Amino acid sequence: MQEEVKQNVQAEQSEAKTEEKKSTHKQQAETEEAHIEKLSEKEAKKLLKEAVKAGKKIEAELEKTKQDLQKTVDEAAKNKDCWYRTAAEFENFKKRNEGVRKTAYDDGKKDAVTGILSIGDSVDRALTMVTDEKTLEGVKLIARSFKEALSAIGVEQIDPAGQKFDPQTAEALATVPTDNDEENDCVRTVYRKGYTLNGKMIRYAQVVVAKKS
Repeated sequence: MQEEVKQNVQAEQSEAKTEEKKSTHKQQAETEEAHIEKLSEKEAKKLLKEAVKAGKKIEAELEKTKQDLQKTVDEAAKNKDCWYRTAAEFENFKKRNEGVRKTAYDDGKKDAVTGILSIGDSVDRALTMVTDEKTLEGVKLIARSFKEALSAIGVEQIDPAGQKFDPQTAEALATVPTDNDEENDCVRTVYRKGYTLNGKMIRYAQVVVAKKS
């Protein structure tokens, strides 16, 4: 009987120890679980902080990229405008230069032509002075060749003899009374023929005009 009681006491003590161990293990497990949860929350906050930091960095880089892009667009627009202005200025310069070259060429041509017009004047005087028929034919040939040579470079002769006086192409050196059958303001005599170069006057004809008194 005593032995049986002893065994029961031992069994109860053993069961108590077992329960105590289970309780201890449960407390340790709960403590470890709480610790794990605590670590997880800390890590979550850390990750969140890092994510926010990374997001701000990305935003800053995007803003810088946007600014750089806008700067590039502005510079491109400025360069484009500068190119257009340069092209326009060059075109204007080219046109002005062409005008200057043409004017210089025309002036040079005018001076050269004016210098040889006196040859035509001498030929015209010879036509009125030569009496020999053969010589006269030779002078006429020279006069015709001279006129054709001038025409080939754009020079046209103005001979207003017998025509109505035109102050746009001739200058009157003198006036004389008209004859009975002669019209008023008619060119009686041409002392020197006029010339145009490409349609522009380079020398006015010098004439005597008949006027009614």
